[in-house]
Amino acid sequence: MPDIKCSVTECHFNKDVACHASMIQVDRNGVGRANTSPQTKCETFKLKG
Repeated sequence: MPDIKCSVTECHFNKDVACHASMIQVDRNGVGRANTSPQTKCETFKLKG
């Protein structure tokens, strides 16, 4: 998998500002068609702890 930068420090998979999940899933954030980054969301997010 290519390097994926992640600034969500609360995520279990974030290590040194990079995503270390074995795969990621990104979906639309409540819209029929995403036109901007805020209209997307990472479904792979897992809260640390």
